[in-house]
Amino acid sequence: MNLSAAESGGGGAMSLLLLAGLFAVMYFMMIRPQQRRRREAERMQSSLSVGNKVVTVGGMHGVVAAMDDDTVSIEIAPGTVVAFARPAIAQAIPAADETADQAAGSEQ
Repeated sequence: MNLSAAESGGGGAMSLLLLAGLFAVMYFMMIRPQQRRRREAERMQSSLSVGNKVVTVGGMHGVVAAMDDDTVSIEIAPGTVVAFARPAIAQAIPAADETADQAAGSEQ
């Protein structure tokens, strides 16, 4: 009888350990990479300047025409300027000379 009581206590500790391990896996596989991507997106959005080519979350391409704290005005066609919330900017497209420099650097 004493043996079965000791075994059941060990099972509770084992399930607690399994739960902690599951949380650790979830943290390192899902939460931490998502936080890193969000920090990179915020860094990109804060480094935008007038004249940068950008792509919005909706897939619209344009050039940054003006900026303030919360919004970015993007020229999507000559004379057509649309205002977007800063988090709606998904990607900044590097200029053609920057991509040529990066390609030349990777060939060496």
